[in-house]
Parts: sequence; C-alpha cells; structure tokens
Amino acid sequence: MRADVRNALTHPYFHIGELPITPVFLFKTVLFLIGLGIVSGMVRRFLLHQALVRTSLDEGQRYAFAHIMGYVIYLFGLMVGLQLIGLNLNNLVLLGSAIGIGLGFGLQNIANNFVSGIILLMERPIRVGDRVEVGGTNGDVVRIGGRSTWVQTNDNVVIIIPNSEFINNRVTNWTANDRQVRFGIPLGVSYGSDPERVREVLMGVALSHPDVLKDPEPDLLFVRFGDSSLDFELRVWTITRVQWPLVLASELYYSMFRAFKENGIEIPFPQRDLHLKTGFPPIRVPGHEHGESGSPPE
Repeated sequence: MRADVRNALTHPYFHIGELPITPVFLFKTVLFLIGLGIVSGMVRRFLLHQALVRTSLDEGQRYAFAHIMGYVIYLFGLMVGLQLIGLNLNNLVLLGSAIGIGLGFGLQNIANNFVSGIILLMERPIRVGDRVEVGGTNGDVVRIGGRSTWVQTNDNVVIIIPNSEFINNRVTNWTANDRQVRFGIPLGVSYGSDPERVREVLMGVALSHPDVLKDPEPDLLFVRFGDSSLDFELRVWTITRVQWPLVLASELYYSMFRAFKENGIEIPFPQRDLHLKTGFPPIRVPGHEHGESGSPPE
C-alpha cells in the first residue's frame, strides 16, 4: 500500500524538457511560491513602514518604491528557484507560448490591469494620498495594487477601480503638484448693493476663516449682471480642506449670510416684472355682433 502511494506521488505525469513533473514536485512548487510571496511581502512592508520612513521620500514615493522592490524580489526569487531545480529556462518557451495564448483570450484584462499598475508605480501620475477624480468618482488614493487602485470617497466608501482606467481615461489629479487647491464659491446680491462694499465684506469673511490661506490670498470676481442679482465668485485657496470642499463652502456661506445681515446687504430672490397694457380693441364674437343674441354652439 505504501509502495503504491509512493509510486503515485513520485510518478512523473509529464516532462518539461528533462524535468519530470510529479505530485511531490508540484506540492513543493506551491510551497515555494507561497513562501516567496510571504518573503517579498515582508520585505515590502519593512521598506514601507520602517526603512523608507527615515528618508526624505514622500508617502507616494515610498509606496511606489516598496511595491516595485517587492515585485523585483518575487521575480528574482522565482528565477533562482527555477534554476535550482534544474529547469532550463529555454524549455519554458513552449509554456510561455501557452500562457500567451491564455492571456490573449481569457486573461487579457488582468494582464492589462497589472501592466497598468506597474506604469502607475513607475510613472507616478497618481500617488497614494493624492486627491483624484476619475469616471465620476472623487476621492483619495489609499492603495495602488497589482490589479486595481483603491479610492476612498468623503463618505468613507472605498471604490475599487481597475488600473487600466487610470491609463486609458482622463484623470483629474487635484494634488499632483502639491495639496494647495483653489475653489470657487458663487453667490449673488441685490442690485441695490454697492459692489465695492460687497467686496470688502466678502474678503473679510474669507480671510477670517482658519482653513483659507492668506498667501495666496482669496479674491472676488464680478462675474455678470444677472437677471435678478449681481453675480460674484469668491475664490479661496486651501490645503486642509481639499477632501471637503462642500464643507468649506457651507461654512463660508454661513459666515456670508451673517456678514450680509450685519452690513445691510440683501440676498436677492428670482423675480419677474409683469407689465399690463390697456386700450386693446374689443374682441368680436360671431353671433353677438350689433346686439344679436345667439345660443352657444352645442
């Protein structure tokens, strides 16, 4: 019985070159790949959380370097392991051709996303911590993986986006250069308001907010003469409220309302003027001319 089990485990079912492929060999290969993945992961985490934090690299650069090194170590270990078991890499041409056919049919999207992930880590159009907008999703990049990128929205929801979308589609990176971003806040006042006084009040409101930068300072644009109001746009710069522009706008609107009330500046509401004219000629109705009477049509 034991001899039969031993023979079943050591019997080669096929060969790659001169290398016999047995169940024992496959089991050892799986253990080796698992161990190699664990080692590369440990090296990646060590670089990311211990070694690189002492350098001048920012968070995105540390993340990219650690993950690229993890891929390099995994590939290097795989090549060394194949050489140690006596496998001639030239014999993998046939296996590589089969894998290429599989990629062409069933694994094309996975391969595309993996290559896109490598491009994202090497070219770094986006980095961990960046504020991005892609395909209608707006949030912070929290992870760039081999197949997908995780984007966390303001609702604390993580959207998993295939890496290929960041390569093939248009992406807005709000913090590509730095985290200093400008937001525009539209508003209107009544036609009876003095624009210079409005400017003075709104600049005071903006400069008094703790999250609005003093340099570059905010500015106010007189946009247009609207149907019912004088339309302005208050433009402010911020670093701390990049993730929450609506909250910043809400706080400024509250302050504007108080300031307008204190300074007698009116906030208009839509209105239309209707002019009625008299003196129209009488409308003649058939059957009622010259005092004639008639019954209404049935």
